Amino acid sequence: MDHLRELRNRLVKALLGLVAGTIVGFIFFDTIYEFIKEPYCGLPQEHMLKPGECSLAVQGVFESFFVNLKIAAVFGLIASSPIWLYQIWAFVTPGLYRNERRYSISFLSLAIPLFLAGAALAYFVMDTGLAILLSFAPPDSVLIITISEFLSYALVMLVIFGVSFELPLLLIFLNIIGVLSHATVKKHRRMVIFIMFVFGAVATPGGDPFTMVALALPMVVLFAAAELFMYLREKRLPPGEDYSSLSDDEASPLDLGTADSDAGK
Repeated sequence: MDHLRELRNRLVKALLGLVAGTIVGFIFFDTIYEFIKEPYCGLPQEHMLKPGECSLAVQGVFESFFVNLKIAAVFGLIASSPIWLYQIWAFVTPGLYRNERRYSISFLSLAIPLFLAGAALAYFVMDTGLAILLSFAPPDSVLIITISEFLSYALVMLVIFGVSFELPLLLIFLNIIGVLSHATVKKHRRMVIFIMFVFGAVATPGGDPFTMVALALPMVVLFAAAELFMYLREKRLPPGEDYSSLSDDEASPLDLGTADSDAGK
């Protein structure tokens, strides 16, 4: 019950931060919308609904409200990320050892910039991805892009790129707590890189080659940096604390000591 109460309190605090960020998103909706729409405005004029004007279509009576809600919610999610990331980490930290908890500030200080870096990359490649996708339309066709469709594409791109940039940080965390060794990562390196390109092809909403490569290449670079960190960290470990060479069925000295103490009882 204590764990459930702790989880409830953390969720309430995270939701309050999300609500506060969403309210701010409603207040500054016009500025945020113009910022998100900028990649579409950079497209060639032949792709515009009205040549010379950066305008999007609205379908339905309630679409305008849901567009406001969607943009405000996503802005609130990003703006409140320090709050809910801290709540998640504060809930997990008591289950970690002291030498693992000392990395808390480092992880939190890296998680947010990595997410923002991924979202920024998505923002800058979005116009090229859109131009490639819209270039397949027949020459005599009229492109009618609704606000809802464009925002869904833009927000999915921002979230996917942002979350993907967090994956190397997850690998480092698993290495620090002893779940994932550098030897395992090195053994499956080619497969991991191949999966990253497959993920880039599947995860990007447009599926165009440019966007896929724009997502996969930074992930490969960050993966290489994470692998280098694992290698250097394990190389600096004292001989008695490096268990990466043990097989899955071989007990570490710590487990043997625990087994002896249990046997004595």
